[in-house]
Amino acid sequence: MVEPDYEIITKYTVNEHFSEAKIIRYHDQSERLYYISSEVGLNHKEKVALDKLKKIISKELKPPENKEVKPDKYLVEQTDFFVKKYFKSLGKLSEESIEKVKYHLVADLIGYGPLNVIMDDPQIEDISCNGVNMPIYVWHKEFESIPTNIRFTSKIELNNFIVKLAHKAGKHISSAHPVLDGMLPENHRLAATFMEEVSPKGSTFCIRKFRKDPISIIDMINYGTLNERIASYFWLLLESKMNLMIIGGTGAGKTSLLNAIISLMSLNTKIVTIEEVPELNPSLTNWTQLTSRQSFKFGSRDQNQNITLFDLVKISLRYRPDYIIVGEVRGEEAYVLFQAIATGHGGLCTLHADGVDHVVKRLTSHPMNVSPIYIPLMNVVLHVERVKIPGEGSVRYARRIRNIWEIREFENYNPVATWNPRNDEYETFFDSSFLIRNMAEKLGKDADELLDEIDRRARFLRSLREDSIEDQSDVAEKILDYTMMTRNEHELDEPLMMAQSKDELKEEVL
Repeated sequence: MVEPDYEIITKYTVNEHFSEAKIIRYHDQSERLYYISSEVGLNHKEKVALDKLKKIISKELKPPENKEVKPDKYLVEQTDFFVKKYFKSLGKLSEESIEKVKYHLVADLIGYGPLNVIMDDPQIEDISCNGVNMPIYVWHKEFESIPTNIRFTSKIELNNFIVKLAHKAGKHISSAHPVLDGMLPENHRLAATFMEEVSPKGSTFCIRKFRKDPISIIDMINYGTLNERIASYFWLLLESKMNLMIIGGTGAGKTSLLNAIISLMSLNTKIVTIEEVPELNPSLTNWTQLTSRQSFKFGSRDQNQNITLFDLVKISLRYRPDYIIVGEVRGEEAYVLFQAIATGHGGLCTLHADGVDHVVKRLTSHPMNVSPIYIPLMNVVLHVERVKIPGEGSVRYARRIRNIWEIREFENYNPVATWNPRNDEYETFFDSSFLIRNMAEKLGKDADELLDEIDRRARFLRSLREDSIEDQSDVAEKILDYTMMTRNEHELDEPLMMAQSKDELKEEVL
């Protein structure tokens, strides 16, 4: 039980009828705590029934005939059958007790046991364990990094849990192979170490949770990561197959922003995504997904060959994509990506850096080794960062695009947008954009016409926000409708361009 000397900051239901989470703070401490306060417990009779059911299921459960059925649904159906079959020997449980037992059965056998509530909580982005007898830490969307009231108190218990996670990820972990990087069935990213081979405090793990509903560009605008005008600028760049690089530190939101920018592409665009662990989830159908693979070494021979990002970028050229999208460039794959861009393919990627100068230094150094003459091929670099947003009486954290640069030449960068931390607003300088002038020249237009088009698209995106059209697939469909409407027009549609109100815009575009 929670001690009485605490303050409840917030509480909410995670799993209806079964679990509730509280964010609390003890009066003598400033640190907040994520507390699973009311996960349904079992009395002695129910615990005995649960143990018996596990033994029965281990002996009698058969694989489902329908391979498409969800494991948790199938387990619940079979549990109902076994409860009826062994009703007396299980202690003649009440309906309420049966539901409680089924909840724990699914959590223990298919779910994540002691972490089941945290895994089900949509407010949690990241879960990490640093060793035995240490609190599990979570990254909460509102309260960020906070400890929980959960900890593994036994090395055996933690080791067994790590092995279970490895099996769920379809991987192997042991003293011989004590490091694991994989993907859980729900597409959550898993990193783990086993026993004390490489982590002196014992087994560790970190789970980065994957959103079921991909973040759209409208979501990003709602979060304040960018505004409609900047999104429209990106939209125009992608139509002209310009190349973008997103930079920032760990946890800055680079991958999420990349996924959102992809939603600005036409649904007919052909893309190839290349990642070490699949995190991108675009709504495009003409999408080839490639992931790297590490070899397993036994003795002195490799049983399988490494498939690196470098190999995958080379292979991707055979697919003739409109865009090659690399989740994160770290090494020699950067060289091949720039070669692909030089041959006419579009390129999107992320890279760890905190400024355009550092980006260029990394790209032109080992192991990337990109020639300085190729640097301008990456047309735009945008820096996203986790920042403090001053508020009334408190400070909150958010992710913002701090700066956007167009790369004119090597060591010649043109800033076109910046974030003002004083008022949490964006300042754009698209009038000075040389990329817009180049696009206008190729299209036989004036730069002012494209600037007006950016404004028109910004109004269009604002209308989607006002109509609460936020789902990535819905946003992509609306963008396709807009693109198809204007694709065959040699000149911008004047009535649409002059539309000032939301109602006029929706009537003419939507």
